[in-house]
Amino acid sequence: MGFKHLFKAKLNWFSTKEEEVSTSKIFSKSHTVTIEGKPILNVSAAKAFKGDPALYNPEDLLLSSVVSCHMMSYLYVCRQNGIEVLSYTDAAEATIEVLDNGSGRFIEVRLYPKVVITQKEKIAEALRLHQKANELCFIANSCNFPIINKPSCELG
Repeated sequence: MGFKHLFKAKLNWFSTKEEEVSTSKIFSKSHTVTIEGKPILNVSAAKAFKGDPALYNPEDLLLSSVVSCHMMSYLYVCRQNGIEVLSYTDAAEATIEVLDNGSGRFIEVRLYPKVVITQKEKIAEALRLHQKANELCFIANSCNFPIINKPSCELG
């Protein structure tokens, strides 16, 4: 049947005095997310949504989760199939759609993994294994938008 793991995160946000006296509808979107035993994440809204562009935003973090999980799943399936990976890089992109009512959603993530392997005869298989990695990826399995892989593989 499988098993379950629990993950926890604490979020803290506080209004500042400047915001309390302001007649503007703008409020600070900066906050912290704390996960026990790990460095604090300083988070804000994306610059496009009047957040602090120097901080991570939820969109950055979701895209980072997708690209990171895919890589770990890919390295796992390569090891299962006897493929030695020397390096893995990706320049992932995500597109979000914002509707007139202010709601929005991710509509697509594109992964561009560039993999360097040691066995010339395994290049085609290494390219195919991105599909298997996508099927195993916990984050991809939790998303309701397409995750498109455009991989490349070369000999190192």
